[in-house]
Amino acid sequence: MFYVYILQSINFQDRFYIGYTSDLKRRLYEHNHKMSAHTKKYAPWEIKNYIAFRDENTAKQFEQYLKTGSGRRFIKLHL
Repeated sequence: MFYVYILQSINFQDRFYIGYTSDLKRRLYEHNHKMSAHTKKYAPWEIKNYIAFRDENTAKQFEQYLKTGSGRRFIKLHL
């Protein structure tokens, strides 16, 4: 399975991160242990939402969509 996930910073509640992975627990560990340059400044993180996909390409496409203006509106309305 492949997961598209939305993280929310625990200390900076207005900070979110969108990503995808095949190992959600490992990826959250990496974010929280400052192993990702994009998220280390706002660690620690918690998972706000995630969606599982069987197909990696579909997960990548959905992640990219969520990072667009339309995708961010989708998140606010539905997630």
